[in-house]
Amino acid sequence: MFSDVLYFVLNVLFSLFGIALIVRAWMYAIRLHPFNPYSQAVLRVTNWLVTPIRNLIKPSNRIDWPSVVACWLTALVYLLLMWLLLTGRLPSAEGMVRSLIAAVITMAKWAFNVLLWVTLIQAVLSWVNPMAPVMPLLNTLTAPLLDPIRRMLPNLGGLDLSPLVLLLVAQVAIMMLQRLSFSLLGV
Repeated sequence: MFSDVLYFVLNVLFSLFGIALIVRAWMYAIRLHPFNPYSQAVLRVTNWLVTPIRNLIKPSNRIDWPSVVACWLTALVYLLLMWLLLTGRLPSAEGMVRSLIAAVITMAKWAFNVLLWVTLIQAVLSWVNPMAPVMPLLNTLTAPLLDPIRRMLPNLGGLDLSPLVLLLVAQVAIMMLQRLSFSLLGV
């Protein structure tokens, strides 16, 4: 019972922190203003890990490599802790190499989870409270992904199905990545 509780707590904490790092990299890519209150929260939560990495690795024009590396390290530590919790020992050398790759898959899974939740929250708020203070932020985050889908879908008047398409794509990607991750780790 204790190991189940510990597994759950570690899963939630590492996933939330990994998601914060993904959001930080996403904010950098779309050039979200850093003085936005939501941006400030993400920056404060993640600075302790990203700042030292930033001294070693510099961000490029569109990719915040320090945040990406920090997210990969977070995913790797998460996977190793889960392995240790479930088996009682660290993985072998071969298992360690697989964990390095599985950490990338875990990052991708977190990224699609962010995409899924941001799109879902935006869609619900657009029906319930389209003037909510968080809507401009959500629109800024999702517009680069929803606009190409909108261009491909037929015009249905006031009905926008692009969030539904993006939700389906994100959910399918999460399922595929989950299966790939499990098969890679031999589960």
